[in-house]
Amino acid sequence: MPQDLSALTDALLSAAKAAGAEAADAMAVKGTSVSIDVRAGALEQAERSEGIDLGLRVLLGQKQALVSASDTSGDTIREMAERAVAMAAEAPDDPYIGLADPDALATSWDIDALELQDPSPEPDPAALEDDARRAEAAALALPGISQVQSASAGYGRRAVHLATSGGFSGGYARTDRGLSAVAITGTGTGMERDYAGESRIFQADLPSPEEVGKRAAERTLARAGARKPPTGAFPVLYDERISSALIGHLLAAISGSAIARGSSWLRDALGTQVLPAGLSLVEDPHRPRATGSRPFDAEGLPTARRLIVDNGVLQGWTLDLATGRKLGLPSTANAARGTSSPPSPSVTNVALTQGDKPAEALARDMGTGLWVTSMIGASINPTTGDYSRGASGFWVEKGEIAYPVNECTIAGNLRDMLKTLVPGNDARPHLSRVIPSLLVEGLTIAGA
Repeated sequence: MPQDLSALTDALLSAAKAAGAEAADAMAVKGTSVSIDVRAGALEQAERSEGIDLGLRVLLGQKQALVSASDTSGDTIREMAERAVAMAAEAPDDPYIGLADPDALATSWDIDALELQDPSPEPDPAALEDDARRAEAAALALPGISQVQSASAGYGRRAVHLATSGGFSGGYARTDRGLSAVAITGTGTGMERDYAGESRIFQADLPSPEEVGKRAAERTLARAGARKPPTGAFPVLYDERISSALIGHLLAAISGSAIARGSSWLRDALGTQVLPAGLSLVEDPHRPRATGSRPFDAEGLPTARRLIVDNGVLQGWTLDLATGRKLGLPSTANAARGTSSPPSPSVTNVALTQGDKPAEALARDMGTGLWVTSMIGASINPTTGDYSRGASGFWVEKGEIAYPVNECTIAGNLRDMLKTLVPGNDARPHLSRVIPSLLVEGLTIAGA
């Protein structure tokens, strides 16, 4: 079969029709990735992968089935269609499945305006290795760094094409270029580590390897001598590096899948205050050079900017077609899928209203509390919003950093936490989630 993705999806739809499918959609994804790891000045690992994956979903009445493969031969495509139709015949009825109405499909878009693909040639592995070596050397150049656990550079390109029997056909490609380093200070039980990592769509936007390596080292050295903080109720400052995780819990709670199941702590919050007045959360799938941008969703619907939270008030759920039908609402064009999974709701790019103070000023306002820079594990009750996570960072006293901390737990309830947010002004605009540092009141810290 030809390797053109549009031709492959057309072949899948034709095979599905010939096998007896009443409706179908098909996805073809072509990916290339290269990663280089350096350690102790020597190449530790080099990997390259490339291939094409196919996914076919067929519908028989209100029954559906999905199959995937990585072989693009004509025989495989025919077998995929026959197997999918046979599986769908045995599947249970689902009254909410179905393709988009033809008049609702995206018909035009300006993919170039999204700037999702760097037109520069794929970087040579030697260039990636040089970047990783330079990042490692920059980290090791700072006194007190005992070793660099890893320094990595990578490149990826992914092209996707979606077609449906309802008349939609469209595709786009995106690239990414990344660089990271993990540095270590101390030895034995006194060992501490931290990292720095950067990723961009365009190579020209990526910070220098020296900057990444130095930042990893500086963060690591700042953690030397970490100990447990006191136990009690204190404010917590979520550093910009990890603050998006807090907003991520809100986004998970308003997913149509969770709302339709009745298993969300925000299931009764539509039209009510979920963030402080003055704060809004906006989704923009058309932001240039952002990794979450896309012109249409995984069901062929046109994407558009929307207010998720306006002036603190929750405006709506995140829906694909099926969850929208369950809730009696239209899709918000937020369907996402892979070649081996059916559509499900997922947000694209989001941005939270920023404040007017840097994180250091928020720490001064906090007085005494915990400045969290990394988190591990999570215990989140999806129904009640009860929240508990392992954390490390810095203990703040009288508005100034007193000492680094580790091995502590922060706990609270997300509904209460989000209503006390005070945002900083340090969100990085190139990220898909543009979320600044966030100060939260009234959390319980379990430390020494």
